[in-house]
Amino acid sequence: IVFSSPGEMLDFVTKRWQDNFVTSDLRTREHVEMFIKRPFFLLVSVDAPLYQRYKRSNKPNASLEDFVIEDDCLVFGGGHNTSLSVSLHNVRDLIDIQIANTFRSRRDFESYLEELNLLDVEHLRPGWDAYFMTLASLASRRSNCMKRRVGAVLVRDKRIIAAGYNGTARGLLNCNEGGCPECNKTTSLNAPRECVCLHAEENALLEAGRERIGQDAVLYCNTCPCLRCTVKIIQTGVRTVVYNLSYKVDDASSALFKQAGVELRRFNPSKKPNISVPDPSQAGETNLLIPGLALSN
Repeated sequence: IVFSSPGEMLDFVTKRWQDNFVTSDLRTREHVEMFIKRPFFLLVSVDAPLYQRYKRSNKPNASLEDFVIEDDCLVFGGGHNTSLSVSLHNVRDLIDIQIANTFRSRRDFESYLEELNLLDVEHLRPGWDAYFMTLASLASRRSNCMKRRVGAVLVRDKRIIAAGYNGTARGLLNCNEGGCPECNKTTSLNAPRECVCLHAEENALLEAGRERIGQDAVLYCNTCPCLRCTVKIIQTGVRTVVYNLSYKVDDASSALFKQAGVELRRFNPSKKPNISVPDPSQAGETNLLIPGLALSN
């Protein structure tokens, strides 16, 4: 299918949004932004190590230097190729899925793509677990604790009732400014080991209060709760805890949750794009993909 402009293509696919289309002809950020507003659009980047792509190019008369120059023009813009007037680098922040094509064979690459399943609707519209876990991870960015960043979101009936992150209490000096001697390791060896930071789960529970938590509340936390938080989660009536990253007391926390009848489950996000490091001696076995952009609903 050939279109006279990106706008014409957008109109065409919008009317047929339940069908699947792929394009590598969105060359500028402006054109990509036209499409990315639509809920059926997925921007995919396929890349591979430079030397590996050179071996795959099957251009016997092209020197490595010429290939590098062409690649620089493609990625960063400029050069004699005016059709690529805006760089791929300029749209990196808009990419939904990044794939590193370091596979040894076409079959391996195709198997990976089947497992990734680009047509899965959750790539376009995250499920509830992915949605709330993303918000918990975002909350962790506000952490001021020197030990680790942790964020938590408390949910009831798929509505957020509170969020929290770890750090010192209101009115105290931030942990990363020296407010917690334990986290900053400024206490003497003989001094009691007392951390004054509130944990993310504690902050969320305190913000919500037992009455607002009610029944069937779910706590999303990017890290498995410690024992200190586990007993408070149980006491406030939370019925389900969903976490992503493990912690050193996972087994102990799990045992307490099980005893109290609280469901604990680990959120396993979709398979991440391949980032395996290739063996240079095996490069060039197949002619696979070079960096590009794809459109799919």
